[in-house]
Amino acid sequence: MEDKKIKRINELYKKQKSVGLTEEEKVEQEQLRREYIELVKRNFRQTMGNVRIQHEDGTVTPLKSK
Repeated sequence: MEDKKIKRINELYKKQKSVGLTEEEKVEQEQLRREYIELVKRNFRQTMGNVRIQHEDGTVTPLKSK
């Protein structure tokens, strides 16, 4: 995610806490948050897909999803 979008998320959060948001800003905030969460989930899945477990006998197996 671009730094510009992350800064905007933070700006909206600070404004929400101080003076409140307009309806348009609430929609924008929700959209940006969803985009950020999906990016984090995708990166986490990709990272977990690359995890390998090395057993005591030296064999290496990929991490299995449950």
